[in-house]
Amino acid sequence: QVHLVESGGALVNSGGSLTLSCAASGFTFSSYWMYWVRQAPGKGLEWVSTITAGDTRASYTAAVKGRFFISRDDAKNTLHLQMNGLLPEDTALYYCARLFSHEENDYWGQGTQVTVSS
Repeated sequence: QVHLVESGGALVNSGGSLTLSCAASGFTFSSYWMYWVRQAPGKGLEWVSTITAGDTRASYTAAVKGRFFISRDDAKNTLHLQMNGLLPEDTALYYCARLFSHEENDYWGQGTQVTVSS
């Protein structure tokens, strides 16, 4: 069964750094594009970053570009999000997800909370 488990969320000072991790299992991780999506308190889901399969190309929403960096370790079935220069507006529940695979289900982790103090 597909399973995604995020970790690394914490309370951090504004300007600080944090790295989130996602442990994947139950599928051929290396074959799938992976995503980070976040949800701020009382807000909707916001796409944060994508990393492609194989060539590992990265994409970011403008709000985090230059500050956040997505990576993957296919040998360990893990996804990471390095977050630098954190801002209070980055406060959100961060989800690791496998999305938009043709005729296959979407899968989401349980989320990990990132709180950035002012």
